[in-house]
Amino acid sequence: MKTYSLEEVTDKYIGKKGTKKRDEFENELRLDLLGQTIKQVRLERNLTQAQLGELVGVKKAQISKIENSLTDARFETILKVFKALKAEINFNVKLENQLIQLT
Repeated sequence: MKTYSLEEVTDKYIGKKGTKKRDEFENELRLDLLGQTIKQVRLERNLTQAQLGELVGVKKAQISKIENSLTDARFETILKVFKALKAEINFNVKLENQLIQLT
């Protein structure tokens, strides 16, 4: 029985890296992971979606949409959510062999 790596399967069924379909897939995956992380931390902090929304200044429905990756939330809102959760945020940006770390 032949086995395949995740990369091989993704290349075959989604598309190779650099293609539009693959880029869209990876962006959706990142947003999904971000939403799951927000939900996990919110639960660890014993906050409801309504309570977190109140801290951030948005409605419970917006928090639900972010957690379930049902919306393209504004970057500013995501930053406010993590600030309300007392989370440290770091960003890495790679530009043509140059890594920029924003902390």
